[in-house]
Amino acid sequence: MSLQNLRGRVAFIFDEINFDVDQIVGVKNIKITDINELASVAMQSYDPDFRDKVKPGDILVGNHNFGYGHPHYPPMKAMRHMGIAGVVAESFSPGYWRGEMTQGFPQANCPGIMDLVERWDEIEVDWDRNEVRNLTKGTSLPIEPLSYADREMLDAGGLIGYLKRPAPAS
Repeated sequence: MSLQNLRGRVAFIFDEINFDVDQIVGVKNIKITDINELASVAMQSYDPDFRDKVKPGDILVGNHNFGYGHPHYPPMKAMRHMGIAGVVAESFSPGYWRGEMTQGFPQANCPGIMDLVERWDEIEVDWDRNEVRNLTKGTSLPIEPLSYADREMLDAGGLIGYLKRPAPAS
């Protein structure tokens, strides 16, 4: 199996440095367990029509230290439920990065991404070439290569799949 490239529109750009993803659903909603209810409150403070605009495969873009704060899973579960395929950011909070990678949610470190894209541009994250291409503008930037373990974990769909995969033949 080979890790599939991400290709989609930039559904939203979080330009705040140290963005706490809990803000996506609002701290008061962080304990909602019903995924449809959680998705219905997601992004209300940023774009009330987000749920109607987002399409499967769309990608989020973030600034430096994206995911800062407590690494809660509900906000990004809501994003995945609505079709968000991954996040490209200037950099990530380590706790957020690890938590989302174990969930099988693709993340790409791309210094300069904030200057490369605008909302609704179509982009592609190419894992083999280690680059993000802005297909709308015909520009690109390198991404930091994934570690072997992170790549294998994403390819397996998350930590559970990674741990359950058959051992390689020796």
